[in-house]
Amino acid sequence: MRWRETCGVAVAIALGAFASGAQAQSPYGIGRPATAAEIAGWNIDVGRDGRNLPQGGGSVSHGREVFAQQCASCHGDKGEGGLGDRLAGGQGTIATAKPIRTVGSYWPYAPTLFDYIRRAMPQNAPQSLSDEDVYAVSAYILNLNGLVGADATLNAKSLSAVKMPNRDSFVGDARPDVKK
Repeated sequence: MRWRETCGVAVAIALGAFASGAQAQSPYGIGRPATAAEIAGWNIDVGRDGRNLPQGGGSVSHGREVFAQQCASCHGDKGEGGLGDRLAGGQGTIATAKPIRTVGSYWPYAPTLFDYIRRAMPQNAPQSLSDEDVYAVSAYILNLNGLVGADATLNAKSLSAVKMPNRDSFVGDARPDVKK
């Protein structure tokens, strides 16, 4: 009897090890490879040059509406700040004793505004805005800073063409181990 129990346990262990070994994706026996659709869902980064900006576009007027609904409660009606950061104004203050860091005074590249809004805003529901809404909010914030006109509509090409006032004020990292 003892021999049968021992053989039964050994067979059960061997079958269990074989079954879990065939499915395991790591030494810990958990996980699976990500699907192409899952990877595409997380591959939403936008380069400072506009690389990987999506199709679509949005106007300043639509951005004003979305901003009022989704952003103003934290950032103020005109981007003046509140619970959230100030987004507008401050041009010409960065080199002063009391710099005002806003999108218009500090950010070096306009496409990174789209990237940040799409990833992180609104704070209570990140990644919930459509690409058109993100383009529109970006247009509205850039308009508040005097960087695009009130009639502007931004898309991948026009957003990438916006030259931010502080673009050339950042210092590069000359260390040899830092990629440029």
